[in-house]
Amino acid sequence: MSVTLYAFTCGTVTGEFARLMEGGEGDITVPVPVFLIEHPKGRALFDTGLHPDCQHDPAGRLGSRLAALFRIGFEPGEEVSARLEAIGRDPARIDLVINSHFHFDHVGGNALIPNATMLVQRGEWDAGMDPDTAMKRGFDPRDFDLGHKLRLVDGEHDVFGDGSVICLPTHGHTPGHQSLKLQLDSGEVVLAADACYFCRTLRERRLPRYAHDHQAMLASLDRLEALERSGARIFFGHDPEFWRSVPQAPASIA
Repeated sequence: MSVTLYAFTCGTVTGEFARLMEGGEGDITVPVPVFLIEHPKGRALFDTGLHPDCQHDPAGRLGSRLAALFRIGFEPGEEVSARLEAIGRDPARIDLVINSHFHFDHVGGNALIPNATMLVQRGEWDAGMDPDTAMKRGFDPRDFDLGHKLRLVDGEHDVFGDGSVICLPTHGHTPGHQSLKLQLDSGEVVLAADACYFCRTLRERRLPRYAHDHQAMLASLDRLEALERSGARIFFGHDPEFWRSVPQAPASIA
C-alpha cells in the first residue's frame, strides 16, 4: 500500500557536541525532527518533539540540570500540533503516535495528540514506569503517561499489517529504543532517531557520551549499516547537515 512521509522541524536543541558524539568540539545546534506517516489505514506520527512549555520556561519543564545542558530554540508555531494544522491535518485525528523512546525531545508533544494510540516498545514503557530507571535515563512520565491507549510491542512490529511500516528494535541509546522502516514508492527509508544521531555516528562509530548500553548501541548501528547496504536510506536522528537536505512539509519525502 502507498505510504506518504512528511518531515517537520519542531525546534532545535543546542549543547556540547562531545555529549552527542565522541570527539566533538564546541557546541552544536541540532534539529528536533517529527515525522507524519500517512497510510490508507491511518495516520501516524513518529515522535512528537518538545513540550510547548519549553517555549517560555524550559527550566520549569525540563528541570534546571537539563535546561543548563541544553539550550532550547522553540518558538510558538513550531510545536507538533501547529505543524500539523499548518498543512491541514487535525492533531485530534492522528491515529498512532510511535515514540522512538522517552527523552524529552521525542515525547514532549504527546499531550498535543489527544486521541492517538501510543505505540512503544515494552522495554521502554517498563523503564519509564520504574521511578529509579526513569530518573537515571532522564525520562519524565508527564511526557508519556497521559492516559493514551497503549500498544506495547516486543521487537519488530508491522504497524499496519502489510509490511509498509515496521518498528525496528534499536536498543542501546535507551532500554527500548526503536527506529522505523518505511517502504515508500521510491524505496526503503529508515528513520533512525537516536540510534544514530549523525552520519558520522554510523560511518565512524563515534558514540554519544552517555547511553544505556554502548554495546547494544553498536549492534544497532551494525543493523542500520546492513539496511543501508541493502539499499535503504537512513534518516539520521539529529544531523543538521543531513536535515538541510530533507524536504519539509507540506512537501512530502519522495
